[in-house]
Amino acid sequence: MKYFLRIAIMTIVLPLSAQDNNLPYYEIPDYPESFTAGSVASRMVDGLGFRFYWATEGLRDEDLAFRPNPEARTSEETIAHIYGMSITILNSTTKTANVPGQNIKLPFSEMRKATLENLRAASERLRTSSDEDLKEYKIVFKRGDTMSEYPFWNQINGPIADCLWHVGQVVSFRRSAGNPISNKANVLTGKVKQ
Repeated sequence: MKYFLRIAIMTIVLPLSAQDNNLPYYEIPDYPESFTAGSVASRMVDGLGFRFYWATEGLRDEDLAFRPNPEARTSEETIAHIYGMSITILNSTTKTANVPGQNIKLPFSEMRKATLENLRAASERLRTSSDEDLKEYKIVFKRGDTMSEYPFWNQINGPIADCLWHVGQVVSFRRSAGNPISNKANVLTGKVKQ
């Protein structure tokens, strides 16, 4: 009976693990050969993607529901906030305005995947962007007839930095819930220890 149980668990868990490894940012892509404004901005997003991947890898329902106090967001609400900002980051690189209601509520696994894919798409656009391109990658918010614009500089100290801040919260929350992140992920190298 133990043998069959072990096989059943491996049949379920191994494909899920392999599937997860196919998501963006299991590891950080190789760095570009040269430093440009676009390649540096891209690498910042790659670092965010790698940290987000590992902060959210293996989260349990109780981790998603964890909050340190009644006034704080849950981990899942924090992840939803990161997801929303990943849309803002991507929209900047596609010159798309951010509008109310663009953050569709998704189940956790879909939200995680969409966040990672948004970050990868933004990073790919940034990697080959010129200084002139970056000037065009404004953050634009459109609410009815009101439009507000911010230069790409605000992308760095705004959504990108804010996402990093919140990824740290998810890491802290899951540790407090008794499920620390894997020690296989090396944030310095962006690689996974085997």
